[in-house]
Amino acid sequence: MSTPHNEARRDQIARTVLMPGDPLRSRFIAETFLENPVLVNNVRGVQGYTGTYKGTPITVMASGMGMPAIGIYSYELFKFYDVDNIIRVGSAGTYTTKLNLYDVVLASAAYSESSYAKVLDGYTDDTVPASAALNARIQKAADSLNIPLHPGTIHSSDVFYHTDDTYMKGVTDHHCLAVEMESFALFNNARVLHKNAACLLTISDSLVTHAETTPEERQNSFTNMMKIALETARL
Repeated sequence: MSTPHNEARRDQIARTVLMPGDPLRSRFIAETFLENPVLVNNVRGVQGYTGTYKGTPITVMASGMGMPAIGIYSYELFKFYDVDNIIRVGSAGTYTTKLNLYDVVLASAAYSESSYAKVLDGYTDDTVPASAALNARIQKAADSLNIPLHPGTIHSSDVFYHTDDTYMKGVTDHHCLAVEMESFALFNNARVLHKNAACLLTISDSLVTHAETTPEERQNSFTNMMKIALETARL
């Protein structure tokens, strides 16, 4: 079994998938944390690895940037590869001074102006919740590791470079903690296909103070959220 975007066989993909955006972060997680990782997908350079973590099979596969990309990869994993859980592990910009660089956010829901959900299945709400059961497992894993989590609604944006600030009304009305570009589509795919999806984000920059991390730090240093996601897969 393969798709136009994933050359792996069905039996090469684990039931739980960690999904960073960056293929290099996918490789870093696999080589740093997994035992005997095997590259099972490299179509378009979107690297996917399967190995074990403390005896538990886990796949780590990149999503690329934006909702169309994660929409394709997560839909195929849920629909054609029998994946039960996808945990996005990504970076985000904070909208509040209450969050600092490297803090870890657990998305309770994703707000977006995107039409992704409406086009996919006619869903017209502008917010999609994460899977409550999976989030509860994530919180349990974080507690066991003594890593603080900051739960709340996040903003999934289709636009990286805004030319005005009118979009901020929705951000303010929904009390969004941070912004990224993928989770609204991921959560909606899970809703439609009756699967589980969650999102852990490490704060990489601040839209308030303009503090920021380097590309290398975003690739290699966001290990707390990775450890939480990996421990969650074992629960």
